[in-house]
Amino acid sequence: MADSARLLNRRSFLVTSGLAVGAAYAVAGAPGTAQAAPSPRIRSRALPGDPFTLGVASGDPDPGGFVLWTRLAVDPHALDGLGGMPDRVVPVQWEVSSDERFKRVERRGTAAARPEAAHSVHVELDGLRPGRDYWYRFRAEGKVSPVGRTRTAPRRDSFGPALAMAFVSCSQFEHGYFTAYRRLAEEHPDLILHLGDYQYEYKKGVYTIPGGNVRDHEGPETVTLADYRLRHAQYKTDTDLQAAHEAAPWLVVFDDHEVENNWADDVPEAGSDTPDPDDFRERRAAAFQAYYENMPLRRRSIPDGPDIQIYRRVRWGKLANFHMLDTRQFRDDQACGDGNKVCPEAGDPDRSITGDDQEEWLLDGFHDSTARWDVIGQQVFFAQRDSDAGPLKKTSQDAWDGYVASRDRITKGWVDAKVRNAVVLTGDVHAHWASELKMNYDDPNSRTVGSELVCTSITSTGDGKDSNPADHPYLKINPHLRFYNNQRGYVMTRIGKDELKADFKTVPTVRTPGAEATTKATFVIEDRVPGLKQTYLRPYTEPKIAAQSEDLIQQTIRNETQP
Repeated sequence: MADSARLLNRRSFLVTSGLAVGAAYAVAGAPGTAQAAPSPRIRSRALPGDPFTLGVASGDPDPGGFVLWTRLAVDPHALDGLGGMPDRVVPVQWEVSSDERFKRVERRGTAAARPEAAHSVHVELDGLRPGRDYWYRFRAEGKVSPVGRTRTAPRRDSFGPALAMAFVSCSQFEHGYFTAYRRLAEEHPDLILHLGDYQYEYKKGVYTIPGGNVRDHEGPETVTLADYRLRHAQYKTDTDLQAAHEAAPWLVVFDDHEVENNWADDVPEAGSDTPDPDDFRERRAAAFQAYYENMPLRRRSIPDGPDIQIYRRVRWGKLANFHMLDTRQFRDDQACGDGNKVCPEAGDPDRSITGDDQEEWLLDGFHDSTARWDVIGQQVFFAQRDSDAGPLKKTSQDAWDGYVASRDRITKGWVDAKVRNAVVLTGDVHAHWASELKMNYDDPNSRTVGSELVCTSITSTGDGKDSNPADHPYLKINPHLRFYNNQRGYVMTRIGKDELKADFKTVPTVRTPGAEATTKATFVIEDRVPGLKQTYLRPYTEPKIAAQSEDLIQQTIRNETQP
């Protein structure tokens, strides 16, 4: 949107917005949700600065609506995590329009931004038209927010047009500029999935990259609620990230760094700042509270102490089911510790990465599905990835390779349910990958039953470098692995009735802002044809890496298993 149009939107909202309440749901006692009318103790008073420094966002669309989010902070760097806001309820007006200049306003209402929820606001809307673009904005005490674009899902009995969906992961603020978020926003997607590591917990200088970090974290390692609120606020002030949130609705799930590196259920990381289980549960509660306050999540995800409901299913008409998983909160602890190891316990049939209830929920979803595409949005590498060229099986214990029986049950589940097209989306490993999913990874001739697309990081581990995927040692050892690239970026997909097309986008650097994004490779998954068809690969110019080099294998392992 042009700057002049944005200014017009802000001015017109200041003049025309009232306190009329739209058809948003109210939740008694839920922090930051839409209210039927302003509370008697809400009084409009001037704030000392712009309260919309953290931007706006939307998420979890359905055919009738979505959730709108903002969080007020006149001083986002305040050490207490409360954004410099007064200790009182602040009324926030919201407005939804069917055009970006707000000439056709569909809904208006007022929500209460409460200090106990860090002045975050979650507005759930229903009753809008399916399959439509909408624009939204907020107003608080004379100030107007940026404008965001969002979209409702198609009717449940309709395919709707092809879906432009992007997915991302792993944005370490210190390791570079969030250029990939900006380039993603410029592609005007209909939906964005964030698959975890939205923010990192480390204090300044702990997680460093060659050449030194590009910018610094503020505050200590995140342990308390104030710590997590401050860290989220620092990330949210990034204008490239704000642009991505303004561009489309998001579906978010967390991985480990939203709490602590490599945590598992009630078990903290080795060497944790919170080694006591009770202290770690308090830390989890703080992390989840801040996560909810800073994400466009529905009220079903309001935390209950150290627990949060984050796995859920979002339907995109008849075209796609998005099964969004939680592979941290219910997993068994890593059997042999973190990293790539030979670990016989990884095959224990009782081990689970999802927990029993979530596994049953997912399998039931497969059996109930009538969608053209069943998309599993989750955090860690799904396909087998053996790093030993010999007879041993040496795999990452923090990924599904550490929970082999769990992976087998879920794979068999979608096969038995006759899911039409199963696609797993993954983050975590700070590199682009594409793989074919097998019933038996130890048999190269085993049947292909699905596909996995893995996005690289937004910034984590710094620039990386281009490479020739044909020479990557993992691809030599694992023939079902089809693609690799170690630059930063995102994956842009177009999901239609006949095919899913995935463009693996990369940026050449994140050490300086403003780099352009290009397509490194394109893969197509055809309807009812499990597996991948590569349709494009951009030539690379870096020197070739030595095939089957043990030194290279070990360096790759170190790069992809660091925090």
